[in-house]
Amino acid sequence: MIYVKALLGLFRQVEVKALSHITGGGLPENLPRVLPADCRAVVDTASWNWPPIFHWLQERGNVATPEMYRTFNCGVGMVLCVAESDAAATLQLLSDEGLNAWRLGRVESGERGVDLA
Repeated sequence: MIYVKALLGLFRQVEVKALSHITGGGLPENLPRVLPADCRAVVDTASWNWPPIFHWLQERGNVATPEMYRTFNCGVGMVLCVAESDAAATLQLLSDEGLNAWRLGRVESGERGVDLA
């Protein structure tokens, strides 16, 4: 997916604090790269459904769920970090651009990393 048009429009209206393209390494390796040393992301893994291809890969490859999150994006192509007060506007603006966006989780104080809850 190409996010440029939607993100450029969003940047003009919302202060995006961090942006992470979820590629090889999945959420656990990519998301911490954009976080300060004293912040961690808490990802609600129930906030989205995996596209069917990832269920197929997991089943056919006999891949454990933590390894799926480490290896694949599991349907999360990009993560944006915005202030809580900008969350609703961000979701609406992205939806208006035709993107499927949702609240993935939150950032909180702690050692840099990702908790998949």
